[in-house]
Amino acid sequence: MSDFVTTQRHVVTLANGDRVPALGQGTWYLGDSRSTHDREAQALRAGVASGMTLIDTAEMYGNGRSERLVGDALDGVAVAGGQLREADGTRAKTLDRDELFIVSKVLPSNAGEPDIFDSCDETLENLGVDYLDLYLLHWRGMVPLAETVACMEELIAEGKIRAWGVSNFDTDDMEDLWRVPGGQNCQVNQVLYHPGSRGIEFDLLPWMRDHGVALMAYCPLAQAGTLRGRLFRSPELAEVARRHNVTVPQVILAWDIRGGDTIAIPRSSRPEHTLENAAADAIELTEDDLALISRAFPAPSYKVPLDME
Repeated sequence: MSDFVTTQRHVVTLANGDRVPALGQGTWYLGDSRSTHDREAQALRAGVASGMTLIDTAEMYGNGRSERLVGDALDGVAVAGGQLREADGTRAKTLDRDELFIVSKVLPSNAGEPDIFDSCDETLENLGVDYLDLYLLHWRGMVPLAETVACMEELIAEGKIRAWGVSNFDTDDMEDLWRVPGGQNCQVNQVLYHPGSRGIEFDLLPWMRDHGVALMAYCPLAQAGTLRGRLFRSPELAEVARRHNVTVPQVILAWDIRGGDTIAIPRSSRPEHTLENAAADAIELTEDDLALISRAFPAPSYKVPLDME
């Protein structure tokens, strides 16, 4: 059993015993611009210093640019006990690689032999690390699940990954995975989840809880657009924020991780926003808060297709 938590109160225990922060960091769309590179790297370091030691990325994000950004942000830290500034910028501490939980994802087209091994090696090189803590199949493709699972298990045996999981799998996909030899070693399913996207609560999330698969929520603050605007302008969420003297985004993140088995990975390109996200860990929503949010954003009472953004 490994404990990757630094200072966060809310943690999630995976089926393999690893305890990880309930609030991590996403990197979708990060690393695309040289002009924002240094600021984005600072944002990632600020998050790590604040206890958000789980960082999620993917080979697809910017064709590896997001992975390289993470590598740059953790350069000298992730490999062998480098110095990392505390969030307040006044103190430094030593941070070892085993205090970080680094996640990346392989494209479905690369999820079989021999491509997955080349993809994993390139990801490790981009990140500047010797192993991944978690390697996800980004979504289901044409490669048979049995082949992908066998490759994942081989990567574990080679010491290149510590565990594996999936992303964008609905209930029928998870059931198919469970029928594959070794499929029950899946630790995580990463899907879209926030108050405005609760479809997984009807059948997928109960299935995952019954089978010990943790939820990793991507876009936990919703992507830019109509739904994000509806969330951020919600009078009910504003009322809950007022009760706790916090912001609406912080309330949303507190809602995302309320169940104890959900890891939320908000993306931030600015250190101040990252620190705001990290502070959501201290919020404990009440039953009245949750009831108010559910009245404004009810869970569906029937099966809906898996949301994606």
